Amino acid sequence: MAEDCLFCNMASGKMAVDKLYDDDLVFVIRDIHPRAPVHVLVIPKEHIPTAAHVRSEHAVTLARLFEAANRIAEQEGVAQSGYRLAINCGPAAGMTIYHLHLHVLGGRTLGPEG
Repeated sequence: MAEDCLFCNMASGKMAVDKLYDDDLVFVIRDIHPRAPVHVLVIPKEHIPTAAHVRSEHAVTLARLFEAANRIAEQEGVAQSGYRLAINCGPAAGMTIYHLHLHVLGGRTLGPEG
């Protein structure tokens, strides 16, 4: 965990946050600047700065990210209509917190770039 990382502080409990889902590897929160009616973040508890830092040893964590995303899509009522999964990597992609996270967006028809 990186001490100055917002998501690490949430994961460790140093910062209180309403979690929609929480297990030993990942947690889910609502995005504070939603781009769709449903916009949540699935965040690994392990500090992985970006997708470019993912290695084979992260396989179980990555699988859990997708499992949690699917569970939340069902819970939020967008599993049947469809939803987008997005991971930003770097500043040109719009990444603002350098801790890997998966966006789950749905609840409206999404264009090519959401």
